[in-house]
Amino acid sequence: MLFVSMPETLPRPTDAELEILTVLWSRGPSTVRDVHETICKRKPTQYTTVLKMLQIMSEKGLVRRDDKQRAHIYEAARPREWTQRQLAGDLLQRAFAGSAHNLMMGALSARKASKQELADLRKLLDEYEKGTK
Repeated sequence: MLFVSMPETLPRPTDAELEILTVLWSRGPSTVRDVHETICKRKPTQYTTVLKMLQIMSEKGLVRRDDKQRAHIYEAARPREWTQRQLAGDLLQRAFAGSAHNLMMGALSARKASKQELADLRKLLDEYEKGTK
């Protein structure tokens, strides 16, 4: 497949763009129709809206488009984890003034974490502290 190249830094995706990216991460490379049908299962959406959003996202470098076939195939330009790190870093700076402590406290106070989630967080923090993550 031949894909359009993307810029080195990508803009932060909007909520609508993130919804489309979530579909692409789940389904893999997909046509506009595939993305539209998946989104329509959750909420009514016009095909032309999805098409326009994917075109904009392609211009922004959030998705890559393979236009060799009649039906263009779109795929996320970056993996889900990369985008999640980008969004978390942006939120950390904008809402928590760069404080990881305040971010963590905000997240934990927003929703009660299960014992398993807390154990997983402790493990991640231990690994991070040891330099293995």
